[in-house]
Amino acid sequence: MNPLKPVKVSIKDIKTETNDVKTYVLSLKDSFKALPGQFNMLGYPGVGEAPISYSSLVRNGYFEHTIKAVGRVTRFLDGLKIKDEIVLRGPYGRGWPMNKARGKDILLIAGGVGLAPIRPVIQIILEKRDLFDDVSLIYGARNEKNMLFIDEFDKWRKGISLYLTVDEVANLPVFSTGKRRSKGGWKHSVGLVTYLLDKVKIKPDKTFVFVCGPEIMMRFICRGLLMTGIASSRIYVSLERRMKCGIAHCGHCQHSGLFVCKDGPVFSYRDVRGLPDGLL
Repeated sequence: MNPLKPVKVSIKDIKTETNDVKTYVLSLKDSFKALPGQFNMLGYPGVGEAPISYSSLVRNGYFEHTIKAVGRVTRFLDGLKIKDEIVLRGPYGRGWPMNKARGKDILLIAGGVGLAPIRPVIQIILEKRDLFDDVSLIYGARNEKNMLFIDEFDKWRKGISLYLTVDEVANLPVFSTGKRRSKGGWKHSVGLVTYLLDKVKIKPDKTFVFVCGPEIMMRFICRGLLMTGIASSRIYVSLERRMKCGIAHCGHCQHSGLFVCKDGPVFSYRDVRGLPDGLL
């Protein structure tokens, strides 16, 4: 598939994840591959395009994108139905370093919709569990109603350790140090994602970390990870910038000499740490 040529794709199914997030099952007749962490430019003529990461592996031409309705393009997509068509370009960018992580421990950390680009990593790990050692997922959201893929958690627990937290319970903020609470039926932790780093046994020289979520969350998570002894070269983050062309020609996503669409969106924390317009 020519990644520069827009193609029409059909919506085969739509799953409502939260009140403003949906997962779209798409299909293409052409055979192609996409790496976890890569993205497509999705849109419609006259409306525009938006960069959306894959939220599943590509299987027999079927793949998924999990989209939050926050802008003109994504709100337009939110109004589409099964059998409607959209326009796609891609896949673009660099994905998560799955080959480097073979035979190593993996710590996955996600916040909110940031779990979507990490979901294909989870799928690979579950399919090829013997290729990786200990795997843990730390996932946080504003509240339990904002969590994605909750119907898959039990399946994930068969291959990885799962740590969940929310910022608030029953729409009331709860200030906590990450201790378990049962208020409102929530049986897991309440507090920031960073509180759960102490729950995971980290082997600094054997662990790779993949982080995706709000940039302020990633900033403090990365700082906390450095304090555990993990090298910045073993921490990978997925960045979001305003991407237009997907091929590093327009300059919209330029990031201190780097292009998020071409050099990313997945970067080693070592490469983006300290940049004036990025993670500090």
